[in-house]
Amino acid sequence: MATPRNHVGTADGSGQPQGGNGPGHPGKKKGRRRKKRGPVYASGQKPDARNGGKPAEALRSDSGDRGPAARTQPASAGRPGRSGAARPAGHASRPQHHAQGHNGAHPHQGPSGQDARPGRPDARSRAEEPAPTDTLYAALDLGTNNCRLLIAQPRERGFRVVDAFSRIVRLGEGVGRSGRLGEAAMDRAVEALRICRSKLADRGVARARLIATEACRSAENGAIFLERVRSETGLSLEIVSRETEARLAVSGCASLIDPNSNGALLFDIGGGSSELVWIDLTRPAEARRRRMSDRIRTWASLPVGVVTLSERHGGELVTPEVFEAMVVEVSDMLRDFPEAEALDHAVAAGNLHMLGTSGTVTTLAGVHLGLERYDRRRVDGTWMTGDEVNLMMNTLTGMDYAARIANPCIGKERADLVLAGCAILEAIRRRWPCQRLRVADRGLREGILVEMMAEDGVWRRSPHRQNGRPS
Repeated sequence: MATPRNHVGTADGSGQPQGGNGPGHPGKKKGRRRKKRGPVYASGQKPDARNGGKPAEALRSDSGDRGPAARTQPASAGRPGRSGAARPAGHASRPQHHAQGHNGAHPHQGPSGQDARPGRPDARSRAEEPAPTDTLYAALDLGTNNCRLLIAQPRERGFRVVDAFSRIVRLGEGVGRSGRLGEAAMDRAVEALRICRSKLADRGVARARLIATEACRSAENGAIFLERVRSETGLSLEIVSRETEARLAVSGCASLIDPNSNGALLFDIGGGSSELVWIDLTRPAEARRRRMSDRIRTWASLPVGVVTLSERHGGELVTPEVFEAMVVEVSDMLRDFPEAEALDHAVAAGNLHMLGTSGTVTTLAGVHLGLERYDRRRVDGTWMTGDEVNLMMNTLTGMDYAARIANPCIGKERADLVLAGCAILEAIRRRWPCQRLRVADRGLREGILVEMMAEDGVWRRSPHRQNGRPS
């Protein structure tokens, strides 16, 4: 077992990333050279060289419609209205989710992703005629590592999940080296999407938003692959921007932010990219801007995730030196984070916490809780102190590959990826050593559902609300 290491600096801001350039450059293929991608920053903060030096797209919503700011509550055994609907293998019953507000307008879509309500000209008319409470909504997220689907029904202050699906497909396998989606990876994704298509049809979903993220964004044949998906499954997926991905993560996790804090540093460690968002609650919000996404102060999208980082450095045999090399590579990407010094001061003040949404942080929480089988109800919303995170990081980095496979919260499918995720988290914690971390087993799909339901006015027009406020 490796010697335990202190994985983070102190609350006084002394934990800083180490200097030097990380050795993990993407592998090369004969006759092809991949252009090294850099982080994407918030609009007005840092120019995006790939956009001719213009600022990246602003992180904002497209609609003026506002939804409620109701809070999410943890699941309990005695909660009424629980569903016995199908759930993804390996996951426990899901709690009822609650809305956090509205962040954007999207077209009504049926199971194919096409407009299912041609008579609705805009968000305003939809809000004036709220969707029936038995309307089913769906959100699909095709990422670099996973294909995930949620089907949900609106409830008084949120929604109830009636069906779900999750499968590791590793769509982005090898993209960092070749720049292209591989045939085997595309076949795995299409097979999973066929299952999603059947669920959407069987459930009679009225409206859906189906998104693809980093693997399809960065691969040369990403758009061609999505055309194949449309042809073979009937599903029309949209490739969302990194800005949209960051906003959806905030929408999905907003209710887990401590309202008595000064804000949160949200991170979403994906397969091919990692989003980092500073949510600042110290600045007064306009009365009409109650959504948590309106409290985003700045953000960045790092072109690194658990799949790409593990492919560059190795995921099975991870020595302390290999782990440190991964941390240094990610630390270099954080140096130009917008308003970094202001964030330093906010973290040093001590009333800003981290909020993590990814397989990495839910794995840490599962190990921390000593779960014999992963249980979403216990993990989602868990608080961990800085010392507890340190202990779990030492525990995971001290495991060999066989031990990681044997752990019920990791398993074979994640055993070669989890330490790359830990390295990304470690780089963030060294730069901004918050002493509290809240764990979210939710994210993009929940954010999509919140936005669609709020746009349709399912909570604003609730019979339990009067004059826009709870009765």
